[in-house]
Amino acid sequence: MTPALPLEEPDLFDYYYNPPGSAPGTLGIEPNAYPTEITLFDYGPEHFSRCERPVFQDCLAQVTCENSVTWVDAQGLGNQALLAELGRAFGLPALILEDMVNVPQRPKLEYHPHFVLITTQIVMARPKKGFWTEQISFVLGKNYLVTLQEEPTRDPFEPIRQRLAQNVGAIRSQGADYLCYALIDAIVDNYFPVLETYGDRLEDLEDEAIERPTEATLQAIYRLRRELLALRRNIWPQREVFNALIRDKSDFITPEVLNYLRDCYDHAIQIIDVIETYRELGSSLTDVYLSVMSHKLNEVMKVLTIISTVFIPLTFIAGIYGMNFNPESSPFNMPELNWYWGYFICLGVMIVITLFQLYVFWRRGWFHRNKILARRPSDP
Repeated sequence: MTPALPLEEPDLFDYYYNPPGSAPGTLGIEPNAYPTEITLFDYGPEHFSRCERPVFQDCLAQVTCENSVTWVDAQGLGNQALLAELGRAFGLPALILEDMVNVPQRPKLEYHPHFVLITTQIVMARPKKGFWTEQISFVLGKNYLVTLQEEPTRDPFEPIRQRLAQNVGAIRSQGADYLCYALIDAIVDNYFPVLETYGDRLEDLEDEAIERPTEATLQAIYRLRRELLALRRNIWPQREVFNALIRDKSDFITPEVLNYLRDCYDHAIQIIDVIETYRELGSSLTDVYLSVMSHKLNEVMKVLTIISTVFIPLTFIAGIYGMNFNPESSPFNMPELNWYWGYFICLGVMIVITLFQLYVFWRRGWFHRNKILARRPSDP
């Protein structure tokens, strides 16, 4: 049966917590959470098997086998009874299972006598909507790996499942720690398509802010800066987890896999650097938008100033000849009102004054429209 999908995708800052005062170890299940689905992968250099909806007795039987690696791939948090049974089957303390089920948790690393708990976040791009995240927890044992993630429909792990089934690469000849590294590496590498999306959005917003800025442009810039901040908050603690995995040696992780994890740590540092660069560009876009809007306002004010300046002397002349002095009462009371060509002479004077002013403004360069040109680093 296809799991029921939520009505809408969650916002970047939507969270679900247990009610205040809940007992420790309480599993808080979100009302619209996906039903829990479990897939069992068991593999070795010479064998591979995949079982949908296995019983936990089969899982434990596979885990006790020394010549194979077992991956219990659990997806969805909607079945509280099944999740509790999963925790009992693998000896997970109630507080550990609570951290795995109650989302979101800050990425962290915990060492236990029989397993290592790694909690992190999956990030994937949403077309024209930034990105979405979901929590995933790793329980790494001697020869098994249990993963629990929020949603069963979207993750970057399908290439790894195909590599397991087709025996591509060295994954089936390695232990559970290498499988854990491969999944973590897929999570980290999935940040780069997200960053590429933000790079394209920054370029589009830059063009829009310069050529056709509107209020919606400013809102889009603030939305992008908000998403980049959320993305930075997401990757920063994961970097700390990778660093702790490398620094604090564990019996469940071999030195060879630690070398691979260093590569994940380097990628995390690179991702943080790119995010910081994009955040600075987002801040500069705000300044560009305000500068362009100020420039456009100055252009409007310049046009209005020219119009006002042209009409000031014309208004002065019209105001003088609009005074009702009687030329017959005195020879000094506007005798030109009796001229035969007086009306045309007055219009001619007005036209000459207007043309003279326009010529002066043109010589001063007031009619040259200033343009703001943006040049990207890639432009010649």
